[in-house]
Amino acid sequence: MALELTTSHLKDSQEVFRYYKNLAERAMAQLTDEQLVAVLDKESNSIAVIVKHMAGNMRSRFTDFLTSDGEKPDRRRDEEFVDPPASREALTAAWEEGWACVFAALEPLGDADLARTVTIRGEAHSAMQAINRQLAHYSYHCGQIVLLAKHMNHRAWKPLTVPRGKSEEFNRRVQAGEASQR
Repeated sequence: MALELTTSHLKDSQEVFRYYKNLAERAMAQLTDEQLVAVLDKESNSIAVIVKHMAGNMRSRFTDFLTSDGEKPDRRRDEEFVDPPASREALTAAWEEGWACVFAALEPLGDADLARTVTIRGEAHSAMQAINRQLAHYSYHCGQIVLLAKHMNHRAWKPLTVPRGKSEEFNRRVQAGEASQR
């Protein structure tokens, strides 16, 4: 995510959503299919379950974003935490469908839409508040995905950001124009 001076909350939000989507995808790409469904203990969620939950939330929150409650009547949230998608392909399809709902809702909006009222579970929010709420929610879960992926594949892990012990070298390369800042 390169520095770009903007006053558009919508544009900034979409870039942050894309950043976290990409971060989680790069983490998941380092795993086997078995690792995607592995759990640390009986109270933990697998990466596949987290993805299923995120996709369900994205569909619910961003379908008819400005015109219907963000908690759709047909959503079965509890079911998002059981029976993960059966294959990497199904997992990827659910992930992409969820994110497609996010971007399809946000891309046509203008800055004036940010003050419009959006409801989530009957509670009124400005559209900006609703976007911020989901931005925090999805970055939280993307962080879980990265943590679990790093744990599952610790021996072969390829860092997603500046590698441990390489900050000074990285900063020198950025200053010399040899590396991007992310």
